[in-house]
Amino acid sequence: MLDLSLLPDGGLGWLDASGDQSDVVLSTRVRLARNVEGYAFSGRSREGERLRILAQVRDALPAVPSLSGGVLVRVDELDADDRRLLHERHVISRELAGAEASGGGGARGGAAVYVGDGLGVMVNEEDHLRLQAMRSGFALEPALAAILRLDEELGRRVPYSFHREFGYLTACPTNTGTGMRASVLIHLPGLVLTKEIPKVLVGLQQMGLTYRGLYGEGSEVLGSFFQISNQTTLGRSEEELVDHLASVVRHVIQREHEARRVLWRDAGYIIEDKLMRAYGTLRFARNLTFDDAMSLLSGVRLAVGLQLVQGLSVYTLNKLLIYSQPAHLAWAEGRELTEAEGDIARARFVRDTLADEMGPVQ
Repeated sequence: MLDLSLLPDGGLGWLDASGDQSDVVLSTRVRLARNVEGYAFSGRSREGERLRILAQVRDALPAVPSLSGGVLVRVDELDADDRRLLHERHVISRELAGAEASGGGGARGGAAVYVGDGLGVMVNEEDHLRLQAMRSGFALEPALAAILRLDEELGRRVPYSFHREFGYLTACPTNTGTGMRASVLIHLPGLVLTKEIPKVLVGLQQMGLTYRGLYGEGSEVLGSFFQISNQTTLGRSEEELVDHLASVVRHVIQREHEARRVLWRDAGYIIEDKLMRAYGTLRFARNLTFDDAMSLLSGVRLAVGLQLVQGLSVYTLNKLLIYSQPAHLAWAEGRELTEAEGDIARARFVRDTLADEMGPVQ
């Protein structure tokens, strides 16, 4: 079994709610797609090529200051439960975890991740390299600065595939150019409850941005958690793309705060009842599906933001989002769980966590 204590901050430093606007924005991520010159893209390469890429990157990493103190994890040598655990922590993508392989059969040979302090390098994902920086809260500029520094340090030692006209060459043409995908994971219950969210999402698309669920591409939106990111990577610099995203996200945050004020002004008793019912359900439920947990945690998170629930930290709510997911519940129980067993374990974990922080119900 994977020893998560070996990873810096367990791979969850971004979860600590220390960043700007952390009541609304859970985390910020900036990712760069890079490929090693002279090799076919991962999806078309043989295992021997992928292993040579891994060896080349592994040899370069000790000379990369940004990743000092990091840990290399061979994802292709982990079992499915450990791969899901890393995916639930946002350390690796669905593709690197093997969740998108035919039949979900496992990670491709040579798949690995190097985990540093707030930084990571996935090896042999869709592209040979996926560099990523994750930060708590709304922190696009610091995340960009960190990932560009890592990119420069690693690029001195590993030759990237680069075209003078098109920029960095990537497996998917939509990533060609900067190869950058910047995103924020944001909680927008006010806009959902006031039914303003469709207008906001249409506006995002009109401004060249896109939205997805908690785990990005291929994941559905649950509990009013949206991942907002840039859609284009070609024709603009990394700084320009991040500036544009940051400007739009600031506006969305303002809209969310305004929606919360409108809800409280126009339907205060109704909203208070709805949110306190969510809190009460989490305190006493004996069976919780994942979807139900996400919805109820969203309500309690809004209740904390509106100061209806005192003494419950955003950090604890962030932890509940991750630790109540299937692989984490199985890890905590020390065995595989059926779906029914997972629902019972999830309810128990949420009850115990809230009791530890809030004390027994009077």
